[in-house]
Amino acid sequence: MPAVLGRRYRGRVLSGWFEGRARRYLADLADELGMTGLAGMAAVPALAAAVDQHAAAVRDILVLGVEGSASVAAAVLLASYARGLIEQVELDSGRAWSPAVDAAGWAMPSWLQLRLLAVCQLARGHRSGPLTDDQAGLPSLA
Repeated sequence: MPAVLGRRYRGRVLSGWFEGRARRYLADLADELGMTGLAGMAAVPALAAAVDQHAAAVRDILVLGVEGSASVAAAVLLASYARGLIEQVELDSGRAWSPAVDAAGWAMPSWLQLRLLAVCQLARGHRSGPLTDDQAGLPSLA
């Protein structure tokens, strides 16, 4: 096999591996945060509006602010963004971050809770491929 074809093949395998790990990370985040957050969104329309605004901001940051984002799977971008946020909060606070455990914890959500719930919302809307501006309910980038 020519070296160029071998590199392309290995790149697809490696890309698939990263995407699989990213999807597992996002699924774990949704299990910890998304279910109670979604229940909170259903109960409090203002929470849903705030999460939509955060989702639009995350999408804009990743689509417009990350060079080459059109060639990276949405799951990889979203998982990397979420993990970076959590790690920075933990570094700044000196303690481990933990999600709200029930819908009542969403009565006064932190910026981080809103942002991570927005990541969960975007991940649900982008099953495969790169992150785009065609997320239902979010304004177009154009």
